[in-house]
Amino acid sequence: MSAMFRSLSGRNYRIWFAGALVSNIGTWMQRTAQDWIVLTQLTDDDAVAVGVTMALQFGPQLLLLPWTGLVADRFDRRRMLMLTQGSMGLLGLGLAVMVLTDTATLWSLYGFALALGVVAAFDTPVRQAFVSDVVTGENVSNAVALNSASFNAARLVGPAVAGVLIAAIGSGWVFVINAGSFLAVLVALRFVDPQQLAERPRAARGKGQLVAGFRYVRTRPDIVVVLGMVFVVGTFGVNFPIFTSTMARVEFDRGAGEFGLLNSVMAVGSVLGALLSARRMRTLTLAAGGFGLACTAAAFAPTYWTFAVLLAFVGLASLTFMTTANALVQTTTTPAMRGRVMALYMAIFVGGTPVGAPIVGAVADAWGPRWAIGVGAASGFVALAIALVWLVRFQHVRLRYDADTRLHLAVTRSLPVVGSRAGRAAVRRDLEHDEVVADRSSGV
Repeated sequence: MSAMFRSLSGRNYRIWFAGALVSNIGTWMQRTAQDWIVLTQLTDDDAVAVGVTMALQFGPQLLLLPWTGLVADRFDRRRMLMLTQGSMGLLGLGLAVMVLTDTATLWSLYGFALALGVVAAFDTPVRQAFVSDVVTGENVSNAVALNSASFNAARLVGPAVAGVLIAAIGSGWVFVINAGSFLAVLVALRFVDPQQLAERPRAARGKGQLVAGFRYVRTRPDIVVVLGMVFVVGTFGVNFPIFTSTMARVEFDRGAGEFGLLNSVMAVGSVLGALLSARRMRTLTLAAGGFGLACTAAAFAPTYWTFAVLLAFVGLASLTFMTTANALVQTTTTPAMRGRVMALYMAIFVGGTPVGAPIVGAVADAWGPRWAIGVGAASGFVALAIALVWLVRFQHVRLRYDADTRLHLAVTRSLPVVGSRAGRAAVRRDLEHDEVVADRSSGV
């Protein structure tokens, strides 16, 4: 099996991968239908309402952070996933009943989004950390990339199917299909062999365990930098439902089918970005800049089809950024702390949505969707600046010309004395993995 798909050589990961793919398709179908209902049926093209829905759905991940990460480190992750995935399926079925009986209101949908957010707050860090249970060693980074590819392959199929089904049979049945898709994950978890899961140390009971994750991250300046970049892009850049729905509806006067197509086109680039990502700081830096450039170009797109093509590049840059950041954090974190660190990572990534999504929605309402995409572009450039400051000030990266006048990035091997011994060792590992070229002829 090729190196790109080497994680699939394991039975447990193949089963988990297949079940998650089916469920992810249903989830993207539901998200597309949910955003479309809020924008076109429950409001009069109100982008702020879409932003509030996103905020309610993602806000609990920030508020419940200390407990969700500890749950991921202390309890059996396979059983926890069966509980959370089953609960999310029941919530999806409840929303389907409300829509099919024509009793759904904006406030009831807000309530659904909040309930789903609470369950997802526990599900997300468990699901992220579970990858390191079903694969081990060098395959962890590859499994993270394949998980992102699966998620975005579903993002390719789900919105397009949802757009067709919304027009053909209505949004309610889309929610029914999503509720059924959670059965795939439950069946997969049932057939995952617990004996083949990697052994891991469990978080000890006692005082201080809730804040231990924060203390650990504080000793890891490399992770702090990644989290800072993720916060900026996650808060103001990854608001794609607002961008695509308002551009399709307001700017180009298109319907549900075309809205779904935009999400699918963006996912084409996202799948490639997930597969090509790596756990390297330079990859993360270039992806941040690429995201800013792609969003800038999309904001100036003159036609619907030009915008659709540019969204593929937005997807490529955004998923390269997110998957690389995820792999950097997961593969350099000690196993005993992985659940709490990944809870912090996801809280920072999506926890800014309660702030960013309403702001971006308000910008779209006040000045138009193009300006809202401009906010996303700015987030990419700010993340790029954070990475460059880190590389220049703390990793001593410099631009140099060698004797052949070829431009190189040079890095000194002197490390800043920051954090614990584990933190400094992690920084050294990042430098060893980094693609920065040392100019040997300069004596650096």
